[in-house]
Amino acid sequence: MSKTETNSTAGADGTTGADSTTGADGTSPLGADEAATGEATGAEAAAAEARAETAEAQAEARDTRELGDATSQLSTAPREESVIGGPTLSVVGWARWFWRQLTSMRIALILLFLLSLAAIPGSLIPQTSSDELKVQTFRDKHTVVSPFYDKLQLFHVYSSVWFSAIYILLFISLIGCIIPRTWQFVGQLRGRPPVAPKRLTRLPAYTTWRTNTEPEAAREAAVAMLRKRRFRVQATGDAVAAEKGYLRETGNLVFHIALIVMLVSFAWGQLFNSNGGKLVVEGDGFANTLTQYDDFKSGSLFDVNNLAPFSFHLDSFSASYETSGPEVGSARAFTAHVTYTAKPGDKPRRTVIELNKPLVVDGSKVYLISHGYAPSVTIKDGRGKTVFHGATPLLPIDSNLSSTGAIKVMDGYRDKNGKKEQLGIAAFFVPTYGQKTGQMFSQFPGLGFPVLNVGPFHGSLGVDSGLPQNVYQLDTSKMTQFKDSKGKQLKKTLLPGETLKLPGGAGSITMDKDIKQWASFQISHQPGSLSALFGACAAIIGLAGSLFIQRRRIWVRATRGTDGITVIEMAGLGRSESAKLPEELGDLAVTLNSEAPTAPEPDPHPAETVEGAEK
Repeated sequence: MSKTETNSTAGADGTTGADSTTGADGTSPLGADEAATGEATGAEAAAAEARAETAEAQAEARDTRELGDATSQLSTAPREESVIGGPTLSVVGWARWFWRQLTSMRIALILLFLLSLAAIPGSLIPQTSSDELKVQTFRDKHTVVSPFYDKLQLFHVYSSVWFSAIYILLFISLIGCIIPRTWQFVGQLRGRPPVAPKRLTRLPAYTTWRTNTEPEAAREAAVAMLRKRRFRVQATGDAVAAEKGYLRETGNLVFHIALIVMLVSFAWGQLFNSNGGKLVVEGDGFANTLTQYDDFKSGSLFDVNNLAPFSFHLDSFSASYETSGPEVGSARAFTAHVTYTAKPGDKPRRTVIELNKPLVVDGSKVYLISHGYAPSVTIKDGRGKTVFHGATPLLPIDSNLSSTGAIKVMDGYRDKNGKKEQLGIAAFFVPTYGQKTGQMFSQFPGLGFPVLNVGPFHGSLGVDSGLPQNVYQLDTSKMTQFKDSKGKQLKKTLLPGETLKLPGGAGSITMDKDIKQWASFQISHQPGSLSALFGACAAIIGLAGSLFIQRRRIWVRATRGTDGITVIEMAGLGRSESAKLPEELGDLAVTLNSEAPTAPEPDPHPAETVEGAEK
């Protein structure tokens, strides 16, 4: 051993001690070698550590990529993009970004919510499309807000610019969202489940066990089990990949396609629909032509020449009411007995129209919506000539069918001097007479004690002016009321069969014993109703499928361990966190375990061989 080696003492920290022999320049040749060796060793350790970190990072990236592949295509929802903090976009880039935003599900849901909100004014404010009289009454009562409502188009909400804009944007959004998702989903159906990740332990549901079954046999058992559970299965290498729950995305697409069907159906119905009303007295009829309607409205693309050529005759009308108890007078049933023909030349058919049970003829529906009374009156002029005879419909003003209206004699009437005039009679009818504080009223809607009160006028009815006039109202601005012997307004309450003599030999008014009823019908042609109903049912079914069906994937890996025992790993992944996935994986594991049972654990303390025991 050299002197230098003998005297050299290393400290605890690896530095050379004070007793070390130094050279002529005060340095130690041995310490320099050790220092160089230490630096080399540290560099190698640092490089090894760096390589280990790089390998770990690469493994982490690979696992993340494989996990990403495993989770890919669980949904057809497009990725959300944002330009905040991103690069500056060109005009085409901005257009693409706005299109992707418009066709996103988030915007579609917002537009659907806005459409629901926009429909609220249409149900709270009278609409010109359904009842112009109510709109005019509203304008007369609310003179302050009505001009603002007109500017905002609140009296015709469903044809307004802003409602149409929301409607069209929603339509475009749904179509732009569904088409690419549909093609993407078709591609997924034609594809195969992704291969298993390297480390199944990273998945949210995982289980493993050891078995003596051969790996290939275990994989075959797994394939048979998963196919029996209606999974789509693909065996690749040492693992089996399976997928289930495609009906979730199918339901999602069906829901949104059904929304488009409903939107198209509603739009089609608004453009090609027709709605009209007709009041028909017992014994009269109706033919489905434009001139026969009391009021008629249609869509902008409807052609009146396409009205179904049916007709019907109101044979009789019957109504029944509660006669006792707290709900006395409440309606029990309304029935209109009619005879109809689907088109000219057809054989007449008899049927019954009831509330919510319309007559359906050639795509048109005839609804029974209301009824009332039409007392028959006979009017004679001063010469004793009958100038009017017939039933006049009167409009109910309360639940007991107290009714009011006007009887108008426009032609044929002459006074005792032969002068031509027109007669107007204000009429008030009660089916069951009652009186309180000098005012007559109806006690019951049925014909118990019918009474007709009349107040006659003579002069000009104003019907020759060319201006439209309400047939149930009397314009007395150019008329003079008949006076009684005391100079008071002539009025009289008539029972069936009684007559009122007009003063000065001007004629007479007789209430006939025949009191008819009338029924009001709504004739509606609404194309697209059946497709809208189909779309609504499909939307409900699709929504249920998208909410209650879970898209999930299952992987089974069977490999031979170092000790020769097969190791089976099972893992599951769903589109969203769900407690049912671990339960389903556990059920599958139990089923597969019956085909590949768990191997017994090795003895942790094997018996030691006694030396020389075999000798």
